[in-house]
Order: sequence, then C-alpha cells, then structure tokens
Amino acid sequence: MAGSLVWRLIRTALGVWGLVSAVFLLSRHDANTAVRLVLPDPASLSQSGIGADSTARRTAQAATRRRLGLDLPLFYVTWSGASPAGAARWQWHGPRNQYHQWAKGALCGELGTSFRTGQEVTAQLREALAITLPFTGTAALLAVGLALLLAQQLAARPWWQRPAQAALVALHAMPLFVIALLLLLLFANPEVLTWFPTYGFDQPLDPESSAWHNVFDYGAHLVLPVAALTLTVLPELTLQLHAALHQELRADYAMTARAKGLSEKRVIRRHALRNALLPTLTQVAELLPTLVAGAVVVEVVFALPGMGRLLAEASAARDYPVLVGGVLLTGAARLLALLLADLLYLWADPRIRWQT
Repeated sequence: MAGSLVWRLIRTALGVWGLVSAVFLLSRHDANTAVRLVLPDPASLSQSGIGADSTARRTAQAATRRRLGLDLPLFYVTWSGASPAGAARWQWHGPRNQYHQWAKGALCGELGTSFRTGQEVTAQLREALAITLPFTGTAALLAVGLALLLAQQLAARPWWQRPAQAALVALHAMPLFVIALLLLLLFANPEVLTWFPTYGFDQPLDPESSAWHNVFDYGAHLVLPVAALTLTVLPELTLQLHAALHQELRADYAMTARAKGLSEKRVIRRHALRNALLPTLTQVAELLPTLVAGAVVVEVVFALPGMGRLLAEASAARDYPVLVGGVLLTGAARLLALLLADLLYLWADPRIRWQT
C-alpha cells in the first residue's frame, strides 16, 4: 500500500513536470511575439527619444530579449541548421540555456518574472489564489454536499423525481455566463433586488470598520460567484449519483435489506450510497478543470482579480511565465485530484487494491 502510494506520487510529479516542460518549450517558439508586445509602439519610442527607425527598434528588441532571458539558447541541445560554413549539426550548450535557468528556479519556488508587469510570477499567483481558492473551494464543497443530499432525496421520494430531474437538466443546459448574468440581474440589480454587491472586491478594506463588518463584506462579494459555480456543477453530479443510486436500489442486497424491515432511507444510507459513490468519485476528481474554466468566466463577470482572470489576461498579452506558472499549479492540482480519487475508491470499496 505505502509503496504503491509513493510510486503514484512519483509518477504524478513526473507527469506534471513533463507537462509544464512541454508548455515552456512550446511557448518559447512564440517569444518574438511576446517581445513585440512588451515593447512600446513606435510613436512611444519616438517620444522617449529612442527613435522609431528599424535600427533603434532592433536595438530595443535585443535589450528586451536580454532582460527577459530570451537571448540564451532554448535547451541543452539545439539544431544549428544548414550554414555556409558547413553542414547542419547539433550544438551542446550546457546549463547556460533558458530551460535550465527556468527549471532551477522552479525547483526553488521561483517561476521567473512577468513579461507584462515585471513582477515575480510567484507573487502574482499567490495573490490570485488568495481570491480564487476561497470561492472555488466553497463551490466544490457545496456542490458535492448538495448533490449527496438531493440524490438521496430523489431516490427516497420517487413522486418528485420527474420535476426535479427536469429542473436539473434545464439548469445543466444553461451556460455558466448565463447563470452568472441572471444572478446579477436578479440579486444585484437596483431594478429588482440589491441584496449583494457586484464590484469593488479588490478595493482596500476600510480601516475604520470593524473586523466583523469586513468579514461580512468579504462574504457578501463571494455569494454570487459561489452560487454561479455551484449551480453549474451541481446538476451533473446529482443526476449521475441519482442514476447510480437507482441502479443499486434494484440490486439483490437492497431487496434483502428491505425484506429485513429497513426503511428506504436506511437502505440508501447504509447500503446503496457507498456503492453508488464509485462512479461519482471520478466526477468529483473532474471538478477541478471545470472549476478552473468556470473561474475565468466568473471572475470576468464579477470583476474578481483571481487566477482565472490573471491567466486570461496573460494569455492575451503572451505573458508566458505567468501562463507556465498557471499550468504548473493547475496540472499539479489536477493530477493530485486523480490521486485523491484513487484513495477515495479504496475508502468506498476496500475490495479494490492498487496494482503496482
């Protein structure tokens, strides 16, 4: 058991590192575009006294490449290509290359500096995660808890299965941005209800206000984002778990439990639920990419300065250090979620054993 867990952790770490390395190497093929986006336009160069001619601009591009570390070779070995002096050949550059410098810093927790802002990528990711983790984690917990509750209620009370399933299917068919906009129009609209604020989350706290007031204001800003994400992932989890419960309740062991005098709720909780959870655990592990993708939409709609918004802006600006850092965090969390799903499988069904 312990050996299998260690081996899976090693494979998870190697998988994450391979994924991020591939993203890093591929992103450097578009480094010229990133340099052009970092440089000011020719009019700004002319006003600053540099000049807008091609020579001055090439000089500025070379200086920018040195500042961003793009003047080094990409990898330990590169293909020189055909040259007039001789045939093409492989060239060994040793540790003085972009990948080695990045990998050495990444192992020490330093992911470089942003092309766009010049700030440390680690600091930017830390600030963004402080916004994203609370509402995405809360949404995940609420979705799983409500799915467990609703699925059991649907299985125990067949008379309201059809209307509830129809409502869940209709909710599942709605895109996330539609749900977010509907929540804004219903609960943050002066023409309807103004129960919750919509913007201003990134404004500094009022030092004259009490701690409880600041906590309440923080929670009020997160209610609608959490509700939007929860309503997006809740239908699929509930429908899947209810279908699995419906299948398990028709099994022989469930019929035997009823024959012994157990109520339907006891049969569900004590016998059918644990077996029905097995296919649902995979969906729980798949929550992470869904929530990460949903965070981009939610943070744009509700003006939250979180991880999704940071990665969206970095992608538009070709800010590759930030993108690589985001992929590293997302990939690590994704693979760790799959490892957690394996552990939950063992808890739900002790008969399952890992094959090394």
